[in-house]
Amino acid sequence: MENSNQAMPTYPKSYWRDSVDLPTFDALDKDITADVTIVGGGITGITTAYLLQKEGFKVVLIEAGRILKGTTGHTTAKITAQHDIIYNEFIQHLGKEQARAYYDANMEAKQFISKIIKENGIECDFKEQDAIIYSTTEQSLNTLKTEQEAYEKLGIEHEFLDDIPIESIKANGALVMKNQAQFHPLHYLKHLLDTFLKDGGTVYENTTAIDVEEALKPKVITLNKNKIESHYVISCSHFPFYDFKGGYFARMKVDRSYVIGIKPKEPFPGGMYLSADQPTHSLRSVTVDGEEIVLVSGEGHKTGHEKDTLKHYEALERFAKETIGVEQFLYRWSAQDLTTLDKVPYIGRIKSNDSSIYVATGFRKWGMTSSTVAALLFRDILMKKDNSYRTLYDPARFHADPSIRQFIGQNLDVAGHFIKGKIFLPNKEVQELKPGEGSVVQVNGKRAGAYVDEEGKLHVVDTTCTHMGCELEWNNGEHSWDCPCHGSRFSIDGEVMEGPAERPLDKIDLE
Repeated sequence: MENSNQAMPTYPKSYWRDSVDLPTFDALDKDITADVTIVGGGITGITTAYLLQKEGFKVVLIEAGRILKGTTGHTTAKITAQHDIIYNEFIQHLGKEQARAYYDANMEAKQFISKIIKENGIECDFKEQDAIIYSTTEQSLNTLKTEQEAYEKLGIEHEFLDDIPIESIKANGALVMKNQAQFHPLHYLKHLLDTFLKDGGTVYENTTAIDVEEALKPKVITLNKNKIESHYVISCSHFPFYDFKGGYFARMKVDRSYVIGIKPKEPFPGGMYLSADQPTHSLRSVTVDGEEIVLVSGEGHKTGHEKDTLKHYEALERFAKETIGVEQFLYRWSAQDLTTLDKVPYIGRIKSNDSSIYVATGFRKWGMTSSTVAALLFRDILMKKDNSYRTLYDPARFHADPSIRQFIGQNLDVAGHFIKGKIFLPNKEVQELKPGEGSVVQVNGKRAGAYVDEEGKLHVVDTTCTHMGCELEWNNGEHSWDCPCHGSRFSIDGEVMEGPAERPLDKIDLE
């Protein structure tokens, strides 16, 4: 695949979802009560539900789609505290104590996951692995050595290598964080889900939360107008469904990254590798049906900012061929990641003066440990126990540097895209589109989005995002309409795929 105008081969999407047989739950069709309502059926929601039900709370878990079908079901599943090159930055902006606390919180999450797996004999391909960031240029080597100094200041167990076992990658240095791990997340989460249900927990799929009616006992309002009344509400959805309460849409950056699964020509040497150079590339192995494959990921960019997204899959394919060799291409998928102003997730009260509604979001690419940190923190908060990480993750925090700079930069970018989308009209007409092609087009002198499927059926929608009115762009790699302002994504027929938008796009009937 050397030409990004060619159609992407139709590899299956992620293997994760089909590898675990999960039950289908009924949609909520009546008003109910609970002690705790958890919104979001990914690893954060399920782990939190599991822990709180164990503590005697009556917990209801609701999910807008199918359980474990979203971001958690398409993850590379590293269990690590090496979240890219961050510890020197944390020391500079958060202080040494909080930087060490971040490491400790994620290592405790790793130990929690490991303990659950071992105690319950869960078969989920759990393996202890080293996490390795490698450099290939002099500039990234200097950055890596500065990060090593941060590891030494914080007492993080590590090793610095001159190269890595993948000989075709001409690494000039590598920073190794010892005693990390990887696993198959859905087999692990299925055990937590089964235990939660056995302990009396309740799950409702296809139940979209759209608002909260605030009161002494807040009520979650669903799309079909049913209500769940409870003492506590915890938003564990990828993007907070109740986002205007804390202005989270303006306090996070939304990126997409890409993954391909390949059968390598040579055995993989082990380890989880991440490049220090841009664009970043990641390599690690997994076992599928008894056979080792390698996941190659990276090529991230801000959601909605690139029209030709197929080129990122092509770049990963070239990287795989050049480094480990490819016998067969097997899978491909992409993921959406949210990054906070200071790169530390928001976990805690949605507002500092509200003790009944909580949120967990902004995990970047490191959802396995961050989700577990969130679940353990929520358990301690609701059980009125001390937790030394509460201040670190408090959503109400704001650091003069870098938070102000990041906040201004992100929102100036949003304003620029908002204005650009309103001023410029496309030249393309609907009749110019070929089967399998989508584009922003002009319909009756107005901006619209059109896609012609392989059968020749035309799908036309209003490209104005239902969140805050930004104009959407066509994503040719995923066949979706993406918002360059706050990262909402919509299907070819306008249905919401990713928040913060809650309402679908208006359809346009050309007839």
